Amino acid sequence: MKNVNMLTGLIACRKYRKLSAEGRKAVQQQRLRDIVAYAREKSPFYRDLYQNLPADFSLAHLPPMDKRTLMEHWNDWVTDQGVTLAQVEDFMKTLDNIGRKFHGQYLVFSTSGSTGNPLVMLCDRTVNGVMGAVNIDRGFVRGDILKEYVKRGGKTIGVFATGGFYLSNSSVRARLLKMPWKKRQMGITSALLPVPEIVKELNAFQPVMLGGYPTNLDLLIDEQLAGRLHIKPLLIMTGGEYLSDELRARLSKAFSCFVQTMYSCTEGGTIACECKERHFHVNEDWVIVEPVDKNNRPVPDGVQSDKILLTNLFNRTQPFLRYEVTDRVVMHHEPCACGNPLPWLTLEGRTDDVVTFTQEGREVRVAPLPMYAILKEVHSLRRFQLLVYPGNRIAMRLEPREGDTRDTAFAAAKAALERFLQTQSVTDVAITLSPDTPRQHPGSGKFKHIMRMTAEDAFEA
Repeated sequence: MKNVNMLTGLIACRKYRKLSAEGRKAVQQQRLRDIVAYAREKSPFYRDLYQNLPADFSLAHLPPMDKRTLMEHWNDWVTDQGVTLAQVEDFMKTLDNIGRKFHGQYLVFSTSGSTGNPLVMLCDRTVNGVMGAVNIDRGFVRGDILKEYVKRGGKTIGVFATGGFYLSNSSVRARLLKMPWKKRQMGITSALLPVPEIVKELNAFQPVMLGGYPTNLDLLIDEQLAGRLHIKPLLIMTGGEYLSDELRARLSKAFSCFVQTMYSCTEGGTIACECKERHFHVNEDWVIVEPVDKNNRPVPDGVQSDKILLTNLFNRTQPFLRYEVTDRVVMHHEPCACGNPLPWLTLEGRTDDVVTFTQEGREVRVAPLPMYAILKEVHSLRRFQLLVYPGNRIAMRLEPREGDTRDTAFAAAKAALERFLQTQSVTDVAITLSPDTPRQHPGSGKFKHIMRMTAEDAFEA
């Protein structure tokens, strides 16, 4: 596959949907063979892993891969052998580099990840072009809203974590650095700010489209209903977390607008786009989604998987081939009433908890994303998990990075978290180090960074 910019990506997207089922399958399989061939040629890691791959291989011949393994072999995994992880991490120490290109060629993204292990990814021109093309061509459920959105100037703002190399934050800043005159048309308000400050920025911007993680947008409902927030978006677009029907309905009622979501991740871009039936149609021309059980065995249509194996067909700098994503999905190949011929899925998304603190007799609700974003920048932490109990008690599970101790990592994390909570007017809080390490749910295998506990749960201290 040649380099793809947004225009050629749009043309490819629209051409694909006009193909027959056999034609679509042929395109997908050719892209799979191309990406595997490129990985074997350019990546020492895949060259070794696939040395015995048969010439007529199928997807099942490729060993499943997880985030921790790829990060441990990062220097051999990337196909640009002039780049090292140490160089990229050094680049990331300067926050002004967010949205700037590493080596003049790559945007740098860092994931959160449902397994608790962050991943560092390079975004080349093709990755950026395909992700943009998919979102433009397939991102809007309703064509009438797209037309009105354009007519009203397309002013868009997102409530996202800033201060890190996250996909949304880095992408928007990259566009603003390239086209600074668009700052009145697009922007980000930091999810790390106290809610009143977010409200102030949204009121000043008056977006046509409001984006963000559902748990952060949830905090804005009361502000809009109370009249402190007074915006009239045409569309609310959520992503990155599971959007429940209940929250979708409350957002739609509070803001008097259409609410939709999409299924995406940093490693695969927009995996699936929502239709009017609220089904997620898989962008199978650019990604392959395999629903599997805990042992990586295929799960049939109509049955909920334990996870998926994701194959990215357009990222040649860092090939993700049968890459483990701990999202539980149900795959469908039967026709959808919306008319989209692509297969569709329903999913159980990532579900970190909104937590509540009490300060001077009043409740303060805090979304999970800002707390995660603050702790992710504590370099002595390898993994962490917060258990938030009633009475403003927090138990922190953690794993330190190599060369750091649990005590030093905890001290740094505790100080960072306390500083953040102070910005939310929460000063009466007790943070202790749990004797346990971060762990996934024993049943689902899902990983929560922020967990809301009850009074009946045993306190870890």
